[in-house]
Amino acid sequence: MAQHYRVGRLEQEIEREVNDILLKRVRDPRVAGVTITGVTVTGDLQQATIYYSILSDKASDGEKTAAGLSKATGLIRSELGSRLSIYKTPELTFERDNSVQYGSRIDELINNLKRQD
Repeated sequence: MAQHYRVGRLEQEIEREVNDILLKRVRDPRVAGVTITGVTVTGDLQQATIYYSILSDKASDGEKTAAGLSKATGLIRSELGSRLSIYKTPELTFERDNSVQYGSRIDELINNLKRQD
């Protein structure tokens, strides 16, 4: 039970710190406008998956952002290591969060149904 609570706190802390690092330390223009939407950490605190979203729907922008984040992973991880008070900094994996696009698509379908009536 206490372990689950610790994982939740660590997820929140990583999300806050990664947002700050992306805003203040990462100078790559490919990651401008990235919003961290969530973090999941494994139970042993060794791996963290960071979910992000971008405003653009273009596939090319998504690829550029993914490349920029993968290039900046080392910097982000080292910054996290100095900011967090944990024994070992988890390995970071970035995954695009498609829930925003999914929600927009659902809204679009509902609006189309209303117009048909």
